[in-house]
Amino acid sequence: MVSAAAFTNPFSDERIEIDRKIVGASSQTDWDDLLELLLKTVSEKINPLEKRGELQPLIHRADLDENAQSIATSLLFLVFHEYIDQFDILIEQQLIAGDDSCRAPFALTCMEQLEQSGFRRSDACRFVGMFYQIRRAYYFISKDLVGNSRCMKKLRAQLWDNIFTHDISWYVRCLWDKMEDFSTLLLGETGTGKGAAAAAIGRSGFIPFNPKTQRFEESFTRAFISINLSQYPETLIESELFGHRKGAFTGAVEKHDGLFARCSPHGAIFLDEIGDVSIPVQIKLLQVLQERTFSAVGSHEKIRFKGRVIAATNKPIDQLRLNGSFRDDFYYRLCSDLIVVPPLRQRIREAPSELENLIFHLVKRICGTGIKLPVLRILKETCGKNYAWPGNVRELEQAIRRILLTGTYAGDSITQPTQKKQPHQLGDLTARELVEKYCCDLYEIYENYGEVARKTGLDWRTVKRNIQKTKPVSKNP
Repeated sequence: MVSAAAFTNPFSDERIEIDRKIVGASSQTDWDDLLELLLKTVSEKINPLEKRGELQPLIHRADLDENAQSIATSLLFLVFHEYIDQFDILIEQQLIAGDDSCRAPFALTCMEQLEQSGFRRSDACRFVGMFYQIRRAYYFISKDLVGNSRCMKKLRAQLWDNIFTHDISWYVRCLWDKMEDFSTLLLGETGTGKGAAAAAIGRSGFIPFNPKTQRFEESFTRAFISINLSQYPETLIESELFGHRKGAFTGAVEKHDGLFARCSPHGAIFLDEIGDVSIPVQIKLLQVLQERTFSAVGSHEKIRFKGRVIAATNKPIDQLRLNGSFRDDFYYRLCSDLIVVPPLRQRIREAPSELENLIFHLVKRICGTGIKLPVLRILKETCGKNYAWPGNVRELEQAIRRILLTGTYAGDSITQPTQKKQPHQLGDLTARELVEKYCCDLYEIYENYGEVARKTGLDWRTVKRNIQKTKPVSKNP
């Protein structure tokens, strides 16, 4: 069970249930208390093995014996949590230090402890790198993508899977050094937080530990490079992406290294507004994704690209493909994973407390402190409680800044296309159509006939009939 817990997404409900079963805790047990009980329970199983000298032989057999593998995983689980605070401190130090990798003497101690327990030196070094990676992923996903709504919980779980796959045991065994082959396409309206989602992925790649220097090979701040493709004219995009040789075109007075050349083997490039690039640029990007090589403008020399590609667009990707402005082959190479970042109105609809919690988070980021300010009250008075937030989280952040400066925010006076009134708001639906539409809207949120039935007070069969009549679905009830 501990082995299962170690390999289960920490942002999933399944992980919490496994932890509770291990220690026999109730659903009311606080997470910190639950973790303390869990570590105590595992220690009580591992320590006697170590005292009897049985632990090292078991670790040595971990590749061949399933029971020994579970014990090895449990030991890794314990050691990881023993050093978790020091990894958190290192993350904070690295954010301040920037691109120069910080020394981490404790990581060498951690590595030596794993060696003494029976792990091979190379494996111990690799696991220390994974410990650091796991902690960074949790840090950036949980810190920068807050919210208790169902869609945000789902988003955090999706991002974790994107970094470690849906089964981290697969990742540990054979994929930890091959994730550059998995590209990601982020979809969502403008201002929803696609950049934060991309940064969480890009800053959480595997970075090897060097025991000689007592440093990780690279700073995660340098590993993530982003570019907004819509801000460059067509004539400059290729140069910014791939670089150019001196004299390659008028104005190229010296050599320039593009983003793909500057990206490290442990890093990721974030191509924002990918829906705005032309077909010729898409073809060149497709070559990079397929062949993992590129050439600078004006050069025939092939340069190897070892990083990972993350792309995003706020445009409807299906429509772009249908009208021919986004190539299908490019789309299929981009979408190893397809993640939709939810709009703020959906988050608030699913969890009304989402707005208050997000305001607190943004005020803390803006002001540097968790001071309570009457921002929510002012927004309700000036915008109304049903304001649709067409600019999403980006608009909310600027609304907070305007309130701090002027004491008021009246909302966006220009209605976005996504905020057009729905037919049922205009009175164009019959009562039966309204019920069908409401059932479909709820199903989009909960993806479960039973939950929609509970919310509406209807029989689940009626709910299913209403949904399939309006919009046939293939999801499991």
